[in-house]
Amino acid sequence: MKLLSDQIDERELAIILRELEKVLTAGVAGDVVEFGCYVGTASVPVGQRLMRTDKKLYLYDSFEGLPEKTREDESPTGVQFVAGELLATKKQLIKNFKQAHVPLPVIIKGWFSDLTPTHVPNQIAFAYLDGDYYHSVLDPLKLIWDRLAPGAIILVDDYANEALPGAAKAVDEWLRTHPSKLRIEHSLAIITT
Repeated sequence: MKLLSDQIDERELAIILRELEKVLTAGVAGDVVEFGCYVGTASVPVGQRLMRTDKKLYLYDSFEGLPEKTREDESPTGVQFVAGELLATKKQLIKNFKQAHVPLPVIIKGWFSDLTPTHVPNQIAFAYLDGDYYHSVLDPLKLIWDRLAPGAIILVDDYANEALPGAAKAVDEWLRTHPSKLRIEHSLAIITT
């Protein structure tokens, strides 16, 4: 499948799909969530794989681009991304799912800080967090943590990206009080519960 954008590369997508396959093979209970779906670069292939399962895919995005950065997101490498950048429309996301002949997921529009537990499935097997910034990673972690099934896997994009240090700061801070196994591969943090 051709990548829908340059926001992840083929290697990252292969890691995401490999980790998803682990929870599917292990029979981990629950659904799949993605925070920061953009145009569906990761979610369309994930949705395609889920077609052979009974798991639902839930996608969350502001559809207004990135929020403002906070001090946790300041990088010595300079400014990468600004508020409003990476704006994708819900219409474009839906079009990409339809063109790939993948059933539409549950799509929830909103800033991650405005979401509540009622917006996420009761049990989560796999989560992909692609919020780029500190709060856009930390807010979903707070939201999903108590819903993770035993054996669930969380992937956090941009963990090893020095231009976006907020993602790593959020993960490291969270794991200090919520111990889990952490592995880094490519730019991704892979957290197993």
